[in-house]
Amino acid sequence: MACRANALDRQTNASIEKGKTNLLLTNATIVTVNETRDVVFDGAMAVVDGRVAAVGPSNEVEKAWGGPSATAVDLGGKVVFPGFVNTHNHLFQTLLKGLGDDMVLKDWLSTMTFPAATHLTPDDCHAAAVLGIIEGIRSGMTCELDYMYAHPRTGLDEPILQAMDECGIRGVFGYGAMDAGLDFGVDPGLINKSDDIIKELDRLCSTYDGASDGRLRVWAAPAALWSNSESMLRGLYEVVNDHGDGITIHVSETPFDREATVAEHGCAGTECLEKLGIDGPNVLMVHCVWLTDADIKRAAAHDYKVSYNPVSNMYLASGVAPVPKMLRSGVTVGLGVDGAASNNGQDMLELMKTAVLLQKVAERDPVALTAEKALEMATIDGARALGLDDQIGSLEPGKRADFVVFDPYASPKSVPLHNPVSDLVYSSAPGCITDVAVDGRFLLRDGEIVVLDESAALREAQRCADDLCERAGITNRGSGHAWTLPAGM
Repeated sequence: MACRANALDRQTNASIEKGKTNLLLTNATIVTVNETRDVVFDGAMAVVDGRVAAVGPSNEVEKAWGGPSATAVDLGGKVVFPGFVNTHNHLFQTLLKGLGDDMVLKDWLSTMTFPAATHLTPDDCHAAAVLGIIEGIRSGMTCELDYMYAHPRTGLDEPILQAMDECGIRGVFGYGAMDAGLDFGVDPGLINKSDDIIKELDRLCSTYDGASDGRLRVWAAPAALWSNSESMLRGLYEVVNDHGDGITIHVSETPFDREATVAEHGCAGTECLEKLGIDGPNVLMVHCVWLTDADIKRAAAHDYKVSYNPVSNMYLASGVAPVPKMLRSGVTVGLGVDGAASNNGQDMLELMKTAVLLQKVAERDPVALTAEKALEMATIDGARALGLDDQIGSLEPGKRADFVVFDPYASPKSVPLHNPVSDLVYSSAPGCITDVAVDGRFLLRDGEIVVLDESAALREAQRCADDLCERAGITNRGSGHAWTLPAGM
C-alpha cells in the first residue's frame, strides 16, 4: 500500500530510522507521566535515534538540542502525551462490528463469534488487523496486545504480525487456542491439539520476538481457563517462561466463566492459576469482573496484572470489575478496548472516559477513579502490564519516543482547555489526535495516516467482512437484522 506522507514526514521518518537526525518538538504542553508526574507547560522534547533525549522548558531544550541536524516541529501549543497502550484486543473481530449486539457472552460466543472464527482466512486476518490498528492509531494507540485464540487453520498469525509491522505500531502478539470446552459451546472447528499449539508458540517466539527493531513480541494467549486443558495451560506457560515472555488469559469475566472453569479444573479465578503453576508477574488477566476478595489478594501476592475492559463488559452486560479494590491492593491495572465484536470500536479515548465513569457510578463515589488514573492506566500502567514499562509509558530520557499529540482546537468539545488530562479523558474527540509516533516515526501526521493508504485499507476490510459473513452464514446484517427493543416491550 502506498505511503501518502508529505516531504517533511518522509524526511523525518527516514532520518530517524537511519539514526542521523534529531526530532525536536517545540511549543507544547508535555504530560510526561514520569515518576513525579511532571507536566511541562511551554515545553519541548528532543528525540534521538527513536528515543527521548530530553524533556523540559522550550528555551532550555531548544538551546541544547536545536541546530542544523534537528528536524523541528512547532506544535503551536498542542499537548503531548505518552502513546496509549491497549492491553487487550482481538483484531480479527473488527470484521464483526455490530453483529453481536444485545447478547450475553455465552450466546455471543456460540451464535456469532465462534462461527465466524471458524471461517477466517489469512486475508481476513490481515485486513481486520490493519483496520483495527488504524482506528487505534487515530485514538492515540501506539502499542497493543492482540489476543489471537482462533486457529481453525494454519497461516492466520503471520498476517497479523505483518499488519503490526506495516502500520508501525509496537505490538504484542498473543498466540492461543483451545483444546477443551466442547460442553460449554466451543465450536469443534476451533479445537486444537495441545502439542501442535505449544510447538507453534515456540516457533513464533523464536521467529518474531524482538523483530521489527524490537517493536514485536510474542506471548501465549489461551482463550480461557475453561476452554483449555491443564496440559495445554502448563505447556504454554513453560514456553513463554523459556523465552522471557508473558501469558494473558480471560479470567472470571462472567459467572458462566467461573462455573465452567470449576467444571474443567475444580477451581476458578486466581486460585486456578495458582493451582496450575501460572503464578508469576508475567501473567496478565483479562476482565476479572467477578474476582473475589481472595482472588484479588492472590493477584497482589503473585503480582498478576489486570486488563480492565469496561466498554466490552457493559456491552455484554458482564458486570463491573472491582477496579478500586484491585488498585488499593496494589494490583497493576491497564486498559483494554477488547475485540470490536464486543465494543463496536477501537477507541482509546472513549475507553478512558468510560473506565472512569463506570466506576464512579458503580461505587457512587466521584473519586472512585479519576482522569489522572485513567491516563496512568492507558500509559505507564498499561506498559507495566505488558512488561514494557522500562521502554514506554512515559516521556522521559532514555525511553522509546512513542507519543501522541492532542489539539484541543480540533473540536469544540475540547475547548476551553483548563487541565490537559481532564480535557483528554472527559472532553476529547478522535479528531483531536493529530499526530502519533512510535520510535519517533510518525504514523499519523497532521490528521493523516502516513504509513499506508487508509482508504484502500477500509474498503478491503469491508470486502473481507462481507465475504466472511457469507461463508459463516451470519445473517444478522442488512435486511436480516431485526429491530430490537428492550426486554418486555
